[in-house]
Amino acid sequence: MKNYSVKPYRESDYANWNTFIGQAKNATFLFHRDFMEYHKDRFEDFSLMVFEDEKLIAVLPANRVGDIVYSHQGLTYGGLVYSPKLNGEKVENILDSLVFFFKENEVKSFCFKPIPLFYTSKGNAEMEFFMLKKGAFLDKKEMNLGINLAMPLTISKSKLKHFRKIEELDLEMVEEQHLESFWGLVLEPRLLEKYDAKPVHTLQEITTLKEKFPNNIKQFSVYFEDVIIAGITVFETETVVKSQYGATTKKGEELRALDFLFINLIQKYKREGKLFFDMGIVNEDNEKGYHAGLLKQKEELGCSVYSQDFYKMNLI
Repeated sequence: MKNYSVKPYRESDYANWNTFIGQAKNATFLFHRDFMEYHKDRFEDFSLMVFEDEKLIAVLPANRVGDIVYSHQGLTYGGLVYSPKLNGEKVENILDSLVFFFKENEVKSFCFKPIPLFYTSKGNAEMEFFMLKKGAFLDKKEMNLGINLAMPLTISKSKLKHFRKIEELDLEMVEEQHLESFWGLVLEPRLLEKYDAKPVHTLQEITTLKEKFPNNIKQFSVYFEDVIIAGITVFETETVVKSQYGATTKKGEELRALDFLFINLIQKYKREGKLFFDMGIVNEDNEKGYHAGLLKQKEELGCSVYSQDFYKMNLI
């Protein structure tokens, strides 16, 4: 399209990309190349940069699988990231430019997973609107549980009753600089035992990411009699804190240590002025499509249901 050009990201664009992410309207640290590339061996990167004349106005963190482009399968959320002064009409022009580029590069489908709206206080729905107008469809919807920390907390009476009892125990919540104890003694063995699964991030990966983003990735753990019994790894943005990993040992389960930790963290981040506490999705591969126990647990901690949408645009 006239005055617009789309170029694939290259290593030489590292500084330009990251500078743009630092001032974009709807970016978080997950879109920084140092975060995106911790798992670059698992994905064929297809990230794109959109220019108006010679000025960078948008980027699309993305990967490609065959003739399908995703935004981006290795990230919790994705979508088009753009300049704060960009108006809606230009977002439509950018989408048209991307579609033209996809077709030129034999892409048959574009799968788009936008960042949840509560991450962006300035709004972020332009891309979804224009995609739907141009033939995209809602491919999947998940329940994303979150707490609006600007509102009064609505933790259930039963949770608070148990919390007051737990406070009488000699539990200690600590922020840890190292993740070995939580990963090795709580998270990995618990996931293996309960779900025959592993964390998405290896200990080496999450340690490297924490070193690169020390102000965004934090580890909070609970100790009882000097033994770790529970922990939560959080990802912080300017306005949102997300519980990325949470797990407890059998002893921690018995003492309700995870509730103790969650309630303390909810209260902590509310005091510090964060706007939302993101507790993630509750989807499960069953008839209902969600994990009823997880949904109940998170609602009792004061969560409400928000949407995590997935859009698909077929290009042929």
